[in-house]
Amino acid sequence: MFDAVTRRGGARAVSTEGDADQELRYLAPSRRPTANGAGRPLLSPSWFAAVMGTGIVANAAATLPRSFPGLRTAATVVWLAAGLLLVVLMVGYVRQRVLRLHAADPIQAQFFGAPAVALLTVGAGALQFGQPVIGSRAALDLGGALWALGTALGLATACAVPYLMVTRHRFAPDAAFGGWLMPVVPPLVSATTGALLVPHAPVGQLRLALLLSCYALFGLGLIAVLLVLAMVYSRLVHHDAPTGAMVPTVWIGLGALGQVVTGLGALATAAPDALPAPYAKGAAVLALLGGVAVWGFAMLWLALAVGLTVREFRAGLSFAPSWWSFIFPLGALVTATAATAARSHSQLFIWPTVVLYALLVAAWVVVACRSLRHAAAHAIGR
Repeated sequence: MFDAVTRRGGARAVSTEGDADQELRYLAPSRRPTANGAGRPLLSPSWFAAVMGTGIVANAAATLPRSFPGLRTAATVVWLAAGLLLVVLMVGYVRQRVLRLHAADPIQAQFFGAPAVALLTVGAGALQFGQPVIGSRAALDLGGALWALGTALGLATACAVPYLMVTRHRFAPDAAFGGWLMPVVPPLVSATTGALLVPHAPVGQLRLALLLSCYALFGLGLIAVLLVLAMVYSRLVHHDAPTGAMVPTVWIGLGALGQVVTGLGALATAAPDALPAPYAKGAAVLALLGGVAVWGFAMLWLALAVGLTVREFRAGLSFAPSWWSFIFPLGALVTATAATAARSHSQLFIWPTVVLYALLVAAWVVVACRSLRHAAAHAIGR
């Protein structure tokens, strides 16, 4: 699929053939020279998708329209696991000192958005599950700190990666893929998770500024996502269908659309605490009618992603770390459907939310187990 060829004047993405790890080498540890010249497995920023996927399994549980015994406790444990994994990956990635190496790679650079979303996801979990574990004040401080850090990193990514794509990287006509959404999705996630902080902000201008900033972040992410989705769809219909480990990245489009719906709902919920009544009511109308409209488009993208995935599984889709691309998007669809159910009170959305969450948990268990085996195999040098 896509490999990168670094040239003096930039980089050009070209098509190559190979097995799953070779096709998506940027989603797996690879042996590349380090700063001191010693070869060792390098950690890709795309591995933070494991934190994203694990965190949204917990966060989605808090949005379900139906409660089940032990669910919140289990979700809290999963959130703690996501937080621990985030720390391990952050320390491991920083110690490598390969930021410039990955920034020069037209594929690796796309996944700089993953650490930002990982921070935001764990931060949202702190606001929803942290109180019984670390106390109300600490949970709020942790959630706010992770939101600020994730938002700053996400904005840097949303600006820097497109700039690199324009000025340094060069791409073949069939280069567009779901990973191009990763740099521009973090502002959408910031808008959604920032809405949870609005009720805790001081009443007045600070609270209003936070809400309006979230809407601005939402607009940034929304327009950018729609532009990239158009490019990805054009690539799908004008070139050969994606194969191998590239197929799961098609699901990233579903995650972006799910975040749009979830963000509309979260912002509408926060609006009455900061906006005058007419605007708060307008936010509620937009969340319901606009959310249902985008949810409908998400169903089209889901059908396309499922069809391509089933087609590839029949051809023998081998495991690759890109399978984490299944998890966060499916979780975003759960939160989107749950947000629509909460606002509409329609059975059309209530029970599908529960079914989708069950599928999410099952998929997460499979991918997590396969990832542990994959990491262990690389750790022993197989």
